[in-house]
Amino acid sequence: MPKNIETILKDECSLVKDRPVIVGVSGGADSLCLLEALRTADYPVVVAHFDHQLRPESRLDARMVEETAARLNLDCVIDGADVSGYSDENKMSLEEAARTLRYRFLFGLARRRSAQAVAVGHTADDQVETVLMHFLRGSGMSGLKGMSYRSILKMFDAEIPLVRPLLRLWREETAAFCVANGLQPLYDSSNDSLNFQRNRIRHLLIPTLEGYNPKLREAILHMSESLKGDYAFAMETLAIAWKESVVTMEDDIITFDFDLLSKYSLGLQRNLVKQAMQTLSPGVDISFTALERATNIINSSVSSAHADLKAGLRILRESEFIYIYMLGAELPYSLWPQMTEGTSLHISPAGQVALAGGWKMNCDLRTLPAEAMDQAERNQDQLQVWLDAENLPESFEVRTRRQGDHFIPLGMQGHSQKLSDIFINQKIPQRARAGWPLLCAGKEILWVPGYRPSHLYRLTESTQRIIHFSITRPREKL
Repeated sequence: MPKNIETILKDECSLVKDRPVIVGVSGGADSLCLLEALRTADYPVVVAHFDHQLRPESRLDARMVEETAARLNLDCVIDGADVSGYSDENKMSLEEAARTLRYRFLFGLARRRSAQAVAVGHTADDQVETVLMHFLRGSGMSGLKGMSYRSILKMFDAEIPLVRPLLRLWREETAAFCVANGLQPLYDSSNDSLNFQRNRIRHLLIPTLEGYNPKLREAILHMSESLKGDYAFAMETLAIAWKESVVTMEDDIITFDFDLLSKYSLGLQRNLVKQAMQTLSPGVDISFTALERATNIINSSVSSAHADLKAGLRILRESEFIYIYMLGAELPYSLWPQMTEGTSLHISPAGQVALAGGWKMNCDLRTLPAEAMDQAERNQDQLQVWLDAENLPESFEVRTRRQGDHFIPLGMQGHSQKLSDIFINQKIPQRARAGWPLLCAGKEILWVPGYRPSHLYRLTESTQRIIHFSITRPREKL
């Protein structure tokens, strides 16, 4: 046992001595070593054993763990399940099924006992094997850095951490510790079976690679430690980019600002998409090809495109936004001014009308023409406009589009355009067009919010009466 085990428990695993720790105990040398380390350091522990029911002797193993706990006067909880049946039913590997059911049990027990953490006996050997497994799958830095002393497995619990205090202890060291302390580990025959990928890596791949580098295990362990620092730096950068580029975040949809997202490096784009996918679907296995599909959409010159990613997750590029969302999610309309299709409202100076989703349109006459013209010249907000009111009525209509709508935009020298063409040219999302508010006087469109005012009612040097319209966004929820 390393001399600094108490420092690891306190500083790396962030454990305290006034709340219980659920200790996963299989009965092998690693888990018994972990249990003894926590017990002798005076941490309150609950022994937890999960019977995978994959071997005839598994019930005897459970009984042995129970007897060990009783001898040490420790609380013990035993549970189990038909892992093989669960694997067949859910079409997953035995390893994945065993891990899923085991962690469900451990974290469920942790919640019931108000535990501070679940502790497992992963060693340096497990770390090396894990890194190699991730390498064979083509993992990026997040996989090659391996396991951490303390981590959150969101698919099992969003708050209770999993801790691995023995990550720098080799398997032969845990065996020696058990001998020195009179502990009798169980022998698990399934560890010899080459039916499991981890065992093939342990018994076949690592010995072969050690023929090229006798200190392979140490080299991989050092590499994973080095990558942890690089990964922490990358995550800091990712957190900043996430805060900058995420516009809204719901349970089933995350919206990015396209302009910001498209300017990031390819690697940062991939990681932002990956984080969005993992946020929406914790535990989803994200492939490189899925991230490639996403970045192809982000960096495409096409303003509207979509693609399936994985496990019911999709990406949509829509004008100035990128959506990562679950299949069936209702895409937001709150990003643009909208009103119910086919409706009509009336607005007068010093008045206000409510549009849909908390948006509002305001109208007021400006009594100081010079000041108003200066504001109009400096304006960068396309959701407000100043018009020459000389030939305009006292009341205006706010409505949605109608068949055959035409508009004479500012700067077109009096030439008319189809409203439908303007929507297309301005890349207004298809699903937002039917509810887009239009400011009208009679049959004439005076202003398409977010675009331009009518050329016929532009401000000129001779303008004396000015009317101002603005659209305000809904207040953000606290």
